[in-house]
Amino acid sequence: MIDARHPLTVGRPPGALSALHRAWLSHPRWSLAVKGALAAGLAWFVGLLAPEPFSEYPYYAPLGAVLATTSTVVRSVRDSLQSVAAVLVGAAIARTVHLLPLPGPLEVALVVGLAILCVSWRIFGDMGDWTVTSAIFVLIIGNGGEGDGFGYVGSYAGLILVGASIGIGINLLLPPLPLTPSELALGRLRDGLADQVEALANWLADKGALAPDEWEDRRHRLFPTVESARAAVAQTREAARANVRVRYKGNNYWMASQTRRADALGTAAEAVDEIVRLLVVWERDGLDEVALGQHLRPEFAAALRAFASALRAAATRDADGTANKDAVAAVDRLDRAVHDLRGVVRTAQRTTEHDYFVAGALIVNLARAADALRV
Repeated sequence: MIDARHPLTVGRPPGALSALHRAWLSHPRWSLAVKGALAAGLAWFVGLLAPEPFSEYPYYAPLGAVLATTSTVVRSVRDSLQSVAAVLVGAAIARTVHLLPLPGPLEVALVVGLAILCVSWRIFGDMGDWTVTSAIFVLIIGNGGEGDGFGYVGSYAGLILVGASIGIGINLLLPPLPLTPSELALGRLRDGLADQVEALANWLADKGALAPDEWEDRRHRLFPTVESARAAVAQTREAARANVRVRYKGNNYWMASQTRRADALGTAAEAVDEIVRLLVVWERDGLDEVALGQHLRPEFAAALRAFASALRAAATRDADGTANKDAVAAVDRLDRAVHDLRGVVRTAQRTTEHDYFVAGALIVNLARAADALRV
């Protein structure tokens, strides 16, 4: 079972088996490799037992099996159908061009050119490359000698479909649900955001105005971490569709927890990016009116440190589903820091000639992040 407060804590046997289980959960490619090997072996055996002309080309069945087992349950069905459609279109191109009285090089060039034009058809999705592969195979093998070209085409497409069906069946029995990798991706995002916010707070408190080039570089270095987390969570959400493993109580909770934290950290990432962008533009030397200035920098640095603390405690929950006390306390401290910062900015507006519009925008982003982390 999954500990509600610590999603990565799963009931496991002690010792070496525990370490192996953790490694297995952290590397979903291992389970994909096992399932792919099993599906390919079964597909090869079925291909050998199939009647002629299918049994003449048993090696095509494992292609479909591997295709179906290297993706989620829903995607494996879609990819299998799209790949078969692409295979048939590629075969039709090769057979049609072969009927024309063309020399070999020109025949190959025309087949490949026409097949490439079909690769981007929306009906094929990500399987469009099979059009080119099929066209070349059929042109070289299916049209050669005295064999039945149409029989080859039917065997090619049919065996891929049979292999894919075997892969889909194994996927249904052992569906992938990569919760641990997405959990780790969210952890990297949380830590990356917190580190950047803390670094920004320390810079404002100790060095003052930002160095634009350095902070633009820091801002851009965080983008891959954000995209990686989004992709990992999106893959997990897709894997949950038609997945019987989600029905287990622990996995169901874990999925809901990840969804909440992914949304919260996504909003926080947008807020951090906007805060850094605004400070890079408006908190630099040489401006007549900066965003904060020496008077407000310490106050904003304190609010940023509260933001970093709230990020590190982001969206944890107790076993009864209520928010964890440490997370609630961290967000409450952020709320108080934002409230205090508003008061300081209002006072500064009354006592100086600056309007502090940018400071107001920074506060809005901090408040937005606080609301997102309060889940």
